[in-house]
Amino acid sequence: MASDSAYTKMDRMYRFQRHFYDASRKYYLLGRDRLISEMRISEGDHVLEVGCGTGRNLEILARKYPDTRFYGLDASGEMLRNAEKRKDSKALRNLHLARALADDFSHSETFGLEDPFDSIFFSYSISMIPTWEDALSNSLKNLRAGHSMYIVDFFDQRSMPVWFRKALQAWLKKFHVQYKPDLIPHLKQMERKGAGSLKVTSLYKTYSFIAEFRKTP
Repeated sequence: MASDSAYTKMDRMYRFQRHFYDASRKYYLLGRDRLISEMRISEGDHVLEVGCGTGRNLEILARKYPDTRFYGLDASGEMLRNAEKRKDSKALRNLHLARALADDFSHSETFGLEDPFDSIFFSYSISMIPTWEDALSNSLKNLRAGHSMYIVDFFDQRSMPVWFRKALQAWLKKFHVQYKPDLIPHLKQMERKGAGSLKVTSLYKTYSFIAEFRKTP
């Protein structure tokens, strides 16, 4: 099955990487903390991270908003092992984790929630999801009307020196990470079709970006 293949691929990739993932990624996954600080989150909300990895972002949020419920899903059981350890060691009772695919989860079946999420965010995970269009569509389906889906990820880096851009892209390719040139045009097309409103902010010139897609009320 395709899902089995995706789970196996992610576990193979992160079986050893999970031990040094956080220490290495902090140097080039720029903009994560800005997204965390800018997301509109209220007490009592249910907030999902798609592709939560080791749970680094969710720990920050769960400690900042103790009366808000946070959820994380990932295709890699290996990465979720780290996330579960983090959750237990920090006693994060408002954090819930599940193994699922970005294009196949549901708020009800995956997490047992009656209502859709109040916010959903992707932190450097879209660039790793082959079925990213379906992942976005599925996330909107599981998001409350009038609420936002957020993305922080690599931009086109057109303002960066050519040598830097090529070196970074070659490095990222080793981890099956690739900038999606059709991503922002796709979000704009969703906006034109009336699915919601889009705001895109470029970070560090054009190194990365934050997008907020607010679902039509």
